[in-house]
Amino acid sequence: MKNSITKISLFILTGLIIFGCNTTKRVPINKRLLDKNDIFIDGKKDNTEDIFNQLYQKQNTSILGYHLRLNIYNLAKPKSDSLFKAKMIKNPKRYYWKAKWLSRKQVKRLGESFFYSGVDNFLRKTGEAPVLLDTLSTRKSLRRLKSYYFNRGYFDVTTKYKIDSIDSKRVRLKYVVKTNTPYVLDSIDSYITSAPLDSIYQLRKRNSFLKTGKRYETADFDNERSRITEDFRNNGAFRFQQNYVAFELDTITKTHKANVDLIIENESIRVDDSVKKAPFELYKISKVNIFTDHSATEPNAKINDSTTYKDFTLYSVNKLKYRPKAITDGVFVVKGNYFSDNKTTLTSRYLSNLKVFNYPLIQYVEDKNQKNALIANVYLTPRKKNTFGFSTDFTHSNIQDFGISGSTFLAIRNVFNGAETFDIGFRGNIGSSKDLANPNNNFFNISEIGIDANLNFPRLFLPFKTDRIIPKTMIPYTKMSIGYAKQTNIGLDKQNFTSSLSYNWTPKKGENFKFDLFNIQFVKNLNPTNYFNIYKSSYRTINDIAKNYTINPDYLDDSGNLKIESGVLGFANDALTDPSLGVTPADTKSILSIVERRVRLTENNLIFASSLSFSKTSQRDLFDNEFYAFKAKLESAGNMLSLLARAAKQLKNQNGSNTIFDVEFSQYIKSEFEFIKHWDLKRKKVLASKAFFGIAIPYGNSNSIPFSRSYFAGGSNDNRAWQSYSLGPGGSNSILDFNEANMKLMLSTELRFNIFQKLNGAVFADAGNIWNVLDNTTFEPSIFRNLKSLENMALGTGYGLRYDFNFFILRLDMGFKTYNPSLSEDKWFKEMRFDKSVLNIGINYPF
Repeated sequence: MKNSITKISLFILTGLIIFGCNTTKRVPINKRLLDKNDIFIDGKKDNTEDIFNQLYQKQNTSILGYHLRLNIYNLAKPKSDSLFKAKMIKNPKRYYWKAKWLSRKQVKRLGESFFYSGVDNFLRKTGEAPVLLDTLSTRKSLRRLKSYYFNRGYFDVTTKYKIDSIDSKRVRLKYVVKTNTPYVLDSIDSYITSAPLDSIYQLRKRNSFLKTGKRYETADFDNERSRITEDFRNNGAFRFQQNYVAFELDTITKTHKANVDLIIENESIRVDDSVKKAPFELYKISKVNIFTDHSATEPNAKINDSTTYKDFTLYSVNKLKYRPKAITDGVFVVKGNYFSDNKTTLTSRYLSNLKVFNYPLIQYVEDKNQKNALIANVYLTPRKKNTFGFSTDFTHSNIQDFGISGSTFLAIRNVFNGAETFDIGFRGNIGSSKDLANPNNNFFNISEIGIDANLNFPRLFLPFKTDRIIPKTMIPYTKMSIGYAKQTNIGLDKQNFTSSLSYNWTPKKGENFKFDLFNIQFVKNLNPTNYFNIYKSSYRTINDIAKNYTINPDYLDDSGNLKIESGVLGFANDALTDPSLGVTPADTKSILSIVERRVRLTENNLIFASSLSFSKTSQRDLFDNEFYAFKAKLESAGNMLSLLARAAKQLKNQNGSNTIFDVEFSQYIKSEFEFIKHWDLKRKKVLASKAFFGIAIPYGNSNSIPFSRSYFAGGSNDNRAWQSYSLGPGGSNSILDFNEANMKLMLSTELRFNIFQKLNGAVFADAGNIWNVLDNTTFEPSIFRNLKSLENMALGTGYGLRYDFNFFILRLDMGFKTYNPSLSEDKWFKEMRFDKSVLNIGINYPF
């Protein structure tokens, strides 16, 4: 019965596909489907995106030659709502019966329901109607193609088209473009009537987009017009507008050469009913007024408080709540300077970044008491002094099967009247874990509570001035943070303390520096010997394994079970080091996994690090698909604590390492580099690549890297053919729960394309691995020795689907192990199967 249903379903599905595959099914009589557009430029076929987009009519979209959306559209019944009406008219008794049982209005809505017409409406909306040949649109496409090349200097371009019939209902359009010889720029002369503007132009004309010998491009003239306007308006030409820039071309006197005249006439000034011409003047700022509590609903409220600070006048309806310097540091419109659009924009950015005001309003009015002078009025609307919020989330991890976390925060603005912001948050978590002891059989047997606080200063908080090195135009700010969390649920009494002091600044748009003077992380478990009392499932597993072997009787209690802590660790050590015990590989794997998890969950860490990070991107906005991004970071830890330990003659512990607060502090140097490049292949196709290299080298007080600073491979944003922490190190076939190392190399490439509407697809390849280098690891397959070790680079390939919800992207990727370096033989394609694949669910793109 089950097989019959499967066969019937397959038969119906095949029939629907075949039925829908008739691409001309919905083409009306005497009409023809536009099957394809071909564009030939000077005898060569050219269907690149820019040229193809000039066409008014484009053929139906396809995926690998299959017209998916057209066939989906063809599955829909035409005029399904009319069919319902005809059905009711044909059978009036049925209509009256339905109307009596429901109502006439409800019967009408029944015809519009999903059952009758909703499916067809969905198919039509999801699909794509057939594109029918329209010669009017074809002629319009010719004109656009001619204009496209004309704007690129091909003034003698000719165009024509030809219609080729494929069959009675399908045609192919062929556009033929002959560009002929392009025109190039010859002499370039300027005629600027206003002397001040001519002086500015002459100083900067070397930056012109128009160069002698360059092919004519309309875009170059548009860019030059914008450049000139920007130069003038950044140097005092307050009244200048772009429409004053004009160009005249002379192509008559020379063959395929154009003489260019730049013409900027005097300003047109309306006086009563007449217009007169006058030279442009340059304006300077005569006064800067700052209104610190402006309200759009009461713009004319009475000013009750004011003060003057360094040529700035600050006004307030209520009592002034800000130290003047905190605001004036962000105002780059200065008395005595020329008017500048750039300074206006920079002022708006700085004041917005304070997070104390809404986006500011900056207006200029001419000073009636001074010639060619402007009064700048800066209107600031304060945000609420206090903001309170909360959030909840559901979590899952290797330890926590299910959890509910919640957080609440309070933000306070202008804390010390210097535009500082302070926020404090409380967070908590309750969860369930099958690994934990649960004597009362409670579902929630995990809990954690923590507090975090941040204080932001809109300047570099240092005892000396840094304006010459990092001027305020770079919008510097300082962030201090501190946090504390405590877990008492798992019996280890884990405490986590963090603190940092960081400086941030932006040299130019797209660039950012961050310097962490210190970043402290202190993790301590006060009761690590209680581990196996809490993680009962881990204890039961290793206890059951021990019963299969002859072990030291000192490891057992009176009941014949392993003694917690001493017995468990003693047996684990013997099982992993004594071959005569005869422990099977499967049991060895289980014991290793349990011991490794215990070490990681009971590990104490003290990290006192400093770091410098730099990032740069050419991405203009979220819709820019042609850009690069570069990140670099250098981090050093433990040096300051090492000096303190030496000065205090700190005694070393049994391992020979210095300690602070009875915890060995970590000492290492770490560097990371990441480069991302996106290529816009047009037609909603993007090729994205990412390269990452990171290495952390322990020294001094450490012979390994803390787990929180080490590298792992695998996961939804890494090598997607492996799960998180399951790849590497190197060519080792590690069976641990947490595989990590101190060096990582990762290369990823992904081709993204649109399937239809908001559904996108991708094919990808991820190559990389992690290795141990210059640490205490002795297992040879895990160690990076030389370039030959790169043969252990794992390769994962796959495909994915992404749905764009506008505010985020839901991502589904299927990764296949194409090259697995941990296999002893047949490393290529052996595990490239669905049963060995990894399904990843993520939010937004991986890079």
